[in-house]
Amino acid sequence: MPLVIKGQDGDFEPAPPGLHQAVCVDVVDLGLCKTNFGDKKQVKIIWQLKMRNAKGDRYQVRQTFTQSLADKSNLRHALETWRGRPFTSQEIMGFDVEKLLGANCQIQVIHRVSAKGRTYANPQAIVPAMKGGEVLKPEKYDREPWPTIPNAQIVDESPDDPADFTAGDEDVPF
Repeated sequence: MPLVIKGQDGDFEPAPPGLHQAVCVDVVDLGLCKTNFGDKKQVKIIWQLKMRNAKGDRYQVRQTFTQSLADKSNLRHALETWRGRPFTSQEIMGFDVEKLLGANCQIQVIHRVSAKGRTYANPQAIVPAMKGGEVLKPEKYDREPWPTIPNAQIVDESPDDPADFTAGDEDVPF
């Protein structure tokens, strides 16, 4: 089977800067990767924003982290600000990042320009979803199968109606 690789996508449209409602659509184990600090196991987290691009698709932003929950790790900091609380000593012993799938949040997006002049949208901060806000579901994303994730924002048993969602004190499912 042929593997076709194209040049740079000329119509790439980065997500606009600002604070955006988002949903986690993928967690990708990148395995052992070369970094400036040696070989490190890494994971990439991908979110869809509520905002849509000119084609009508949701913008996506992604961030790569070293697979570590050490005190000063970027992944731990991101997850704790997303959760709105620190990890307990029990949770830090082993956290399944697949629990992030389907979890809502708000992402502060900033733009960075590469040495070649291309603009990239980068997550600067990930914080809990707005209380009482709409619950986003992943859309047009090829990750299969989707795990069933309990969502603390569901108040009654009719999740198809967005009016039935209310955020509470435990609104992040991880």
